[in-house]
Amino acid sequence: MSQVKKSGLDKNNKYDRQLRLWGDHGQAALEQARVCLINASATGTEILKNLILPGIGAFTIVDGHKITGEDVGNNFFLDKDSIGKSRAQVAMTNLQELNEDVSGDFVEESVEQLLEKLDNPDFFLTFSCVIATDLAEKTLLSLANYLWDHNIPLLVCRSYGMIGYLRLAVKEHTVIESHPDSAFEDLRLDRPFPGLVDYCCSQNLESMSKKDHSHTPWLVILYQYLNKWKNEHGGRAPQNYREKTAFKELLHNGKLRNEYGVEEEEENWDEAIKAVNTALVSTKIPDEVKQVFNDESCSNIHPDSSPFWIVARAIKEFVEKEGEGALPLRGSIPDMTADSERYVQLQGVYRCQAAQEAAIVTDKVHHILLRIGKDFQSTDSTLTIPLDQISENYIKMFCKNAAFLRVVRCRPLSEEHNPQLAKVADIAMHLEDCENSDGIFYVLMRGVDRFHVEYNRYPGYYEDQVETDVSNLKSCVYKVLQEWGLPPNIKDDYIHEICRYGASELHSVAAFIGGVAAQEVIKIVTEQFIPIKNTFIYNAMKQTSCTLDL
Repeated sequence: MSQVKKSGLDKNNKYDRQLRLWGDHGQAALEQARVCLINASATGTEILKNLILPGIGAFTIVDGHKITGEDVGNNFFLDKDSIGKSRAQVAMTNLQELNEDVSGDFVEESVEQLLEKLDNPDFFLTFSCVIATDLAEKTLLSLANYLWDHNIPLLVCRSYGMIGYLRLAVKEHTVIESHPDSAFEDLRLDRPFPGLVDYCCSQNLESMSKKDHSHTPWLVILYQYLNKWKNEHGGRAPQNYREKTAFKELLHNGKLRNEYGVEEEEENWDEAIKAVNTALVSTKIPDEVKQVFNDESCSNIHPDSSPFWIVARAIKEFVEKEGEGALPLRGSIPDMTADSERYVQLQGVYRCQAAQEAAIVTDKVHHILLRIGKDFQSTDSTLTIPLDQISENYIKMFCKNAAFLRVVRCRPLSEEHNPQLAKVADIAMHLEDCENSDGIFYVLMRGVDRFHVEYNRYPGYYEDQVETDVSNLKSCVYKVLQEWGLPPNIKDDYIHEICRYGASELHSVAAFIGGVAAQEVIKIVTEQFIPIKNTFIYNAMKQTSCTLDL
């Protein structure tokens, strides 16, 4: 099917809100991604819907099932006229109509068939992420092991009655732009760089006109008054609440007053006073970034190291030498009351320093690449340009976000399903607080999978066998607990509730899980924000959720 691509202007309008979240480069990464959905269940199609609308590059549905009346009852992307047809093909066709920029494909085969195929053993290796729904435990573990060995992220999703479940399995996921909810500005007032010193000293507050006094950036005011404080306190900045209160009073006394001694309204000075607690925070390296620097992948750089670890090593070397214990300057300043000319000048001071430090890091990256034997192209004898696409823009972005670096490593599903390697202590904690913790449903879902292994169906699927299934599911749950060495203390009410679901897939739960799962996929393919580590449970009865590291 030939499709006309939207113009750049139309795309900016179409994707305006999400571009504000992850930027042009994040959108580009999304549009280059290819995802595979295994089984076009209600949950699966909801996940794809939430990936297709923001413009995922391409998707493929793998599903060997035919559409049934049950599918039509809970899946908005299937209708009764499609009963008996390929679920993969019909779902793909209907989903693709959501966004003409997205390419769709389908494979009408089971996962087992694809994994066993000798003519196309690398089918799954072409995808940025694989999403699995409605897979039996044995098949899921087989697929998970294959993808784990080939470093392909796997997201396991499930809607089971009123319970939703997600499990991310990825060996290593590195994040540069983690977008923390709150972070201190990187202003360096505790260790000002020469450009900042020169600029702040050039602003004479005492000889300024009333207008200029009221439009001086508060950062300059803080710098000058901080120097006054230090001169009177042995070179030491305000340390505790009492000293910071006294410092605020010092700032307050610096405001202009009229001929009657009444202080003028000066928003910039009010901003300076308000910013004392945050702007005077000592410059330091976050613990999470220290963990990145101390990681073996950062210490032992080799030709197969990813760009993330190579640049992280360069920044570590910068911190140890030129940075004198500090990360590269972020290069941004907050909005503040000031005249445009001086605000832009101050902004330029920070950007200039950030550019200088990023250039030092870039040079270190090139030297690291030389040390590990990378090939280079060179325009002259002093500049080396790596062939492996560690671009200058990538390094600048890395430096700007150096305080927010994160590395997420999940455990493979095979370890989680091995009783000897299971995190029994964490599971026991959730069982002890079962009234307040949704973690108990993880145990119940493991019991459901054990039931499926033994009876080749899910508990409560047939109405006339619900009571029998309650007893059998209870036995399966207790077997799982016994393997973990935990006491069988789950209330019968939970067992009855799971059987009452009958493995039904409610659309409201599927829609919620579809939204959450799509967010996790976007985090993976854009390498922005921090994905879950590693299990998410949703309780639709209470509308609560929890995250487990299993």
